[in-house]
Amino acid sequence: MTKSFVSVFLVLFLSVLRAAPLTHDLGQGLRYHRAHALPADLPSPDTPHASALVLDLRTATGDIAAATALSAWLKFHSAPRAPVFVLVNSATSSALLAALCRREHSAGLVVLAPAAPGFTPDIALAVPPETDRNAYDALEAGTPLDALLNSPVDKPRNDEAKLARDRQPDRAPAVPETPPPADPSAPPVPGPPPLLDAVLQRAVHLHRTLLALKKI
Repeated sequence: MTKSFVSVFLVLFLSVLRAAPLTHDLGQGLRYHRAHALPADLPSPDTPHASALVLDLRTATGDIAAATALSAWLKFHSAPRAPVFVLVNSATSSALLAALCRREHSAGLVVLAPAAPGFTPDIALAVPPETDRNAYDALEAGTPLDALLNSPVDKPRNDEAKLARDRQPDRAPAVPETPPPADPSAPPVPGPPPLLDAVLQRAVHLHRTLLALKKI
Protein backbone atom coordinates (compact mmCIF):
# COMPACT_ATOMS: atom_id res chain seq x y z
CA MET A 1 0.00 0.00 0.00
CA THR A 2 1.62 3.23 -1.16
CA LYS A 3 1.80 6.42 0.89
CA SER A 4 -0.30 8.29 -1.67
CA PHE A 5 -3.06 5.69 -1.40
CA VAL A 6 -2.97 5.94 2.40
CA SER A 7 -3.21 9.74 2.20
CA VAL A 8 -6.19 9.62 -0.14
CA PHE A 9 -7.87 7.04 2.09
CA LEU A 10 -7.38 9.20 5.19
CA VAL A 11 -8.79 12.27 3.46
CA LEU A 12 -11.87 10.36 2.36
CA PHE A 13 -12.27 8.77 5.78
CA LEU A 14 -12.04 12.11 7.60
CA SER A 15 -14.49 13.71 5.19
CA VAL A 16 -17.01 11.01 6.04
CA LEU A 17 -16.46 11.54 9.75
CA ARG A 18 -16.88 15.30 9.48
CA ALA A 19 -20.00 16.25 11.34
CA ALA A 20 -22.91 17.36 9.21
CA PRO A 21 -24.40 20.80 9.79
CA LEU A 22 -26.92 21.04 12.62
CA THR A 23 -30.23 22.74 11.96
CA HIS A 24 -33.05 23.64 14.35
CA ASP A 25 -36.24 25.66 14.33
CA LEU A 26 -35.98 28.28 17.08
CA GLY A 27 -39.56 29.40 16.60
CA GLN A 28 -41.22 32.66 15.55
CA GLY A 29 -39.49 32.67 12.18
CA LEU A 30 -35.94 32.10 13.48
CA ARG A 31 -33.84 29.21 12.20
CA TYR A 32 -30.53 27.84 13.48
CA HIS A 33 -27.74 26.49 11.28
CA ARG A 34 -24.39 25.28 12.63
CA ALA A 35 -21.57 25.07 10.09
CA HIS A 36 -18.40 23.11 10.83
CA ALA A 37 -16.42 23.67 7.62
CA LEU A 38 -16.92 26.34 4.99
CA PRO A 39 -17.88 26.70 2.22
CA ALA A 40 -19.42 23.20 2.18
CA ASP A 41 -21.57 23.77 5.25
CA LEU A 42 -23.13 27.07 4.22
CA PRO A 43 -26.93 26.82 4.03
CA SER A 44 -28.10 25.61 0.66
CA PRO A 45 -28.90 28.28 -1.93
CA ASP A 46 -32.31 26.62 -2.20
CA THR A 47 -33.03 27.37 1.47
CA PRO A 48 -35.65 30.14 1.79
CA HIS A 49 -34.01 33.29 3.11
CA ALA A 50 -37.10 35.37 3.86
CA SER A 51 -36.72 34.67 7.58
CA ALA A 52 -34.17 35.32 10.30
CA LEU A 53 -31.26 32.94 10.76
CA VAL A 54 -28.66 32.15 13.40
CA LEU A 55 -25.49 31.04 11.59
CA ASP A 56 -23.21 29.38 14.15
CA LEU A 57 -19.60 29.57 12.97
CA ARG A 58 -17.98 28.90 16.34
CA THR A 59 -14.97 26.61 15.74
CA ALA A 60 -15.75 26.62 12.00
CA THR A 61 -12.85 26.10 9.61
CA GLY A 62 -12.31 27.78 6.26
CA ASP A 63 -9.60 29.36 4.12
CA ILE A 64 -9.59 32.59 2.10
CA ALA A 65 -11.78 31.04 -0.58
CA ALA A 66 -14.25 30.00 2.12
CA ALA A 67 -14.21 33.54 3.52
CA THR A 68 -15.05 34.90 0.06
CA ALA A 69 -17.93 32.44 -0.21
CA LEU A 70 -19.17 33.47 3.24
CA SER A 71 -19.09 37.16 2.29
CA ALA A 72 -21.08 36.48 -0.88
CA TRP A 73 -23.60 34.34 0.99
CA LEU A 74 -24.15 36.98 3.69
CA LYS A 75 -24.47 39.78 1.16
CA PHE A 76 -27.25 37.88 -0.58
CA HIS A 77 -29.09 36.51 2.48
CA SER A 78 -28.84 39.16 5.22
CA ALA A 79 -31.32 42.03 5.14
CA PRO A 80 -32.90 44.33 7.73
CA ARG A 81 -36.17 42.37 7.57
CA ALA A 82 -34.39 39.00 7.47
CA PRO A 83 -31.36 39.42 9.74
CA VAL A 84 -28.55 36.91 10.08
CA PHE A 85 -27.05 36.53 13.55
CA VAL A 86 -23.53 35.12 13.15
CA LEU A 87 -21.95 33.43 16.17
CA VAL A 88 -18.15 33.17 16.29
CA ASN A 89 -15.42 32.64 18.87
CA SER A 90 -11.64 32.56 19.12
CA ALA A 91 -11.61 29.07 17.58
CA THR A 92 -13.29 30.28 14.39
CA SER A 93 -10.95 30.34 11.39
CA SER A 94 -8.96 33.57 11.20
CA ALA A 95 -9.88 33.93 7.51
CA LEU A 96 -13.58 33.83 8.38
CA LEU A 97 -13.13 36.33 11.22
CA ALA A 98 -11.26 38.67 8.86
CA ALA A 99 -14.15 38.54 6.39
CA LEU A 100 -16.59 39.46 9.14
CA CYS A 101 -14.37 42.32 10.31
CA ARG A 102 -14.57 43.97 6.91
CA ARG A 103 -18.33 44.43 7.32
CA GLU A 104 -18.93 44.69 3.59
CA HIS A 105 -22.40 43.26 4.15
CA SER A 106 -23.59 45.07 7.26
CA ALA A 107 -27.30 45.38 6.41
CA GLY A 108 -29.13 42.85 8.54
CA LEU A 109 -25.92 41.27 9.84
CA VAL A 110 -25.19 41.01 13.57
CA VAL A 111 -22.00 39.28 14.78
CA LEU A 112 -21.98 37.95 18.35
CA ALA A 113 -19.04 36.42 20.21
CA PRO A 114 -17.50 35.98 23.65
CA ALA A 115 -15.30 38.97 24.42
CA ALA A 116 -11.72 38.27 23.29
CA PRO A 117 -8.71 40.38 22.31
CA GLY A 118 -8.08 40.93 18.63
CA PHE A 119 -11.67 40.76 17.42
CA THR A 120 -14.52 43.23 17.90
CA PRO A 121 -17.97 41.78 17.17
CA ASP A 122 -21.16 43.80 17.12
CA ILE A 123 -22.10 42.26 20.47
CA ALA A 124 -19.40 40.96 22.83
CA LEU A 125 -20.48 38.88 25.80
CA ALA A 126 -18.55 38.30 29.02
CA VAL A 127 -18.51 34.52 28.65
CA PRO A 128 -15.44 32.44 29.61
CA PRO A 129 -14.12 30.59 26.54
CA GLU A 130 -14.41 27.22 28.27
CA THR A 131 -18.07 27.86 29.15
CA ASP A 132 -18.83 28.86 25.57
CA ARG A 133 -17.09 25.74 24.25
CA ASN A 134 -18.87 23.46 26.75
CA ALA A 135 -22.24 24.84 25.67
CA TYR A 136 -21.27 24.46 22.01
CA ASP A 137 -20.20 20.84 22.56
CA ALA A 138 -23.31 20.04 24.60
CA LEU A 139 -25.61 20.64 21.63
CA GLU A 140 -23.32 18.54 19.47
CA ALA A 141 -23.59 15.74 22.04
CA GLY A 142 -27.39 15.80 21.97
CA THR A 143 -28.39 18.17 24.76
CA PRO A 144 -31.83 19.62 23.93
CA LEU A 145 -31.63 23.15 22.62
CA ASP A 146 -34.28 24.36 25.07
CA ALA A 147 -32.08 23.27 27.98
CA LEU A 148 -29.21 25.44 26.69
CA LEU A 149 -31.43 28.47 26.17
CA ASN A 150 -33.67 28.52 29.24
CA SER A 151 -32.77 28.53 32.92
CA PRO A 152 -34.69 25.90 34.91
CA VAL A 153 -37.56 27.31 36.95
CA ASP A 154 -37.44 26.40 40.65
CA LYS A 155 -41.14 25.82 41.32
CA PRO A 156 -42.45 25.43 44.89
CA ARG A 157 -43.19 21.87 45.88
CA ASN A 158 -46.92 21.10 45.96
CA ASP A 159 -47.05 17.35 46.42
CA GLU A 160 -49.82 15.44 48.21
CA ALA A 161 -48.10 15.49 51.60
CA LYS A 162 -47.66 19.26 51.51
CA LEU A 163 -51.29 19.83 50.53
CA ALA A 164 -52.41 17.62 53.41
CA ARG A 165 -50.31 19.60 55.88
CA ASP A 166 -51.70 22.89 54.57
CA ARG A 167 -55.34 21.80 54.83
CA GLN A 168 -55.24 19.79 58.07
CA PRO A 169 -51.98 20.42 59.87
CA ASP A 170 -53.12 18.40 62.94
CA ARG A 171 -53.99 15.29 60.90
CA ALA A 172 -51.29 15.45 58.28
CA PRO A 173 -49.18 12.30 58.06
CA ALA A 174 -45.72 12.53 59.48
CA VAL A 175 -43.08 13.14 56.91
CA PRO A 176 -39.50 12.10 57.61
CA GLU A 177 -37.38 15.15 58.12
CA THR A 178 -34.31 15.73 56.03
CA PRO A 179 -31.20 15.00 58.07
CA PRO A 180 -29.47 18.21 59.07
CA PRO A 181 -26.09 18.95 57.54
CA ALA A 182 -22.97 18.05 59.43
CA ASP A 183 -22.55 21.68 60.42
CA PRO A 184 -25.99 23.23 61.07
CA SER A 185 -24.55 26.72 60.89
CA ALA A 186 -23.05 26.17 57.45
CA PRO A 187 -25.21 27.24 54.48
CA PRO A 188 -26.05 24.52 51.96
CA VAL A 189 -23.57 24.18 49.15
CA PRO A 190 -25.24 25.23 45.89
CA GLY A 191 -24.96 22.92 42.93
CA PRO A 192 -23.25 23.93 39.70
CA PRO A 193 -25.19 26.48 37.65
CA PRO A 194 -27.04 25.12 34.62
CA LEU A 195 -25.06 25.11 31.40
CA LEU A 196 -26.46 27.82 29.14
CA ASP A 197 -25.36 28.90 25.68
CA ALA A 198 -25.19 32.62 26.45
CA VAL A 199 -24.12 33.64 22.93
CA LEU A 200 -26.96 31.79 21.22
CA GLN A 201 -29.36 32.92 23.94
CA ARG A 202 -28.48 36.57 23.26
CA ALA A 203 -29.11 36.09 19.53
CA VAL A 204 -32.55 34.64 20.26
CA HIS A 205 -33.38 37.46 22.69
CA LEU A 206 -32.30 40.04 20.12
CA HIS A 207 -34.53 38.44 17.50
CA ARG A 208 -37.50 38.45 19.89
CA THR A 209 -36.86 42.12 20.69
CA LEU A 210 -36.82 43.05 17.01
CA LEU A 211 -40.08 41.16 16.58
CA ALA A 212 -41.67 42.99 19.50
CA LEU A 213 -40.58 46.33 18.04
CA LYS A 214 -41.97 45.27 14.64
CA LYS A 215 -38.57 45.76 13.04
CA ILE A 216 -38.81 42.37 11.34
